Formats: sequence, C-alpha cells, structure tokens
Amino acid sequence: MVVTMNDDPITIRAAGVVDAEAIGQVVLSALRSSNAKDYTPEIIARVAESFSPAGMATLMARCEVLVAVEGPRIVGTASLDGKVVRTVFVAPDCQGKGVGAALMRELDRLARAKGNTTLAVPSSVTAEGFYAKLGFKAVRDSYHGDERTIIMERSL
Repeated sequence: MVVTMNDDPITIRAAGVVDAEAIGQVVLSALRSSNAKDYTPEIIARVAESFSPAGMATLMARCEVLVAVEGPRIVGTASLDGKVVRTVFVAPDCQGKGVGAALMRELDRLARAKGNTTLAVPSSVTAEGFYAKLGFKAVRDSYHGDERTIIMERSL
C-alpha cells in the first residue's frame, strides 16, 4: 500500500526482523516525545524496555507487524495480534500527517481478511483521541501498576 504525505510516497509493508532496531527507535522516540506529557518518566522507561531489538523480534513472532516507510526511513509501525491492535507509533516529526491512519487502514484490511468483525486496542492516554477519530469507543480503563490504558473497540 502506498499513501502520500507532503507529496512524498509512504509505503506500508510487512515488517521483517531486519526492521526491528529501526522500529524500536520510532517507538522510543514517540514515547519520549509524545507520551511523556501523559506518563511519568518511570512508566515511559518501563514501557520502553519492551521495544529493544529482541523485544521487537518477539513481537514480530506473534503478531503481524507493519511499517510505514518514507524513502529508506521507517516512520511508523503498527501491529495486529488476532483482534487486538498493538504498537501503533509514528515518528514525532511525521505525526498528524496521516501515517497512523494509513497504518490503521491496512490493519483493518488484514483484520477483515481474517474474518474479524471487531477490533480492540489498549490505547495510551495520549492516543485516545486518535483512536476515537477512527471510530473506536472507550470500553473500560485498565491499569498495569500506575500505567493507565483505555481499552477501546469498534466494529469493522
């Protein structure tokens, strides 16, 4: 899938293990920039531990992981774990330009192809508005220690 951001083509494709480090960098950059306003440094550090190259390789083994690529650079990622959307992150300098929405459209397509009729996402406080714009509704809050996530769902 190819979309355009500022007249530049963005390719959405399946991630490979060779992408693990670059994906981790996008995630860490977004966590430290965007999520830092809603979460403490301790929570950010704890979440960041999951996105080492080894952590990303583990995620890729159990989920369908996508990347958004602009030229040679990975600028976003998203994954599908059955009916659950995970790890939707966009590089801070590319946020608000349609990359996340393009990744979500491709996850929708993958989910429908698997016969899913609903999607769920454990949203960060930071991303709740993004998912709401895509039609997700908050179902309940979930806490992992002091980390709050909002469980959101929508029909396909």
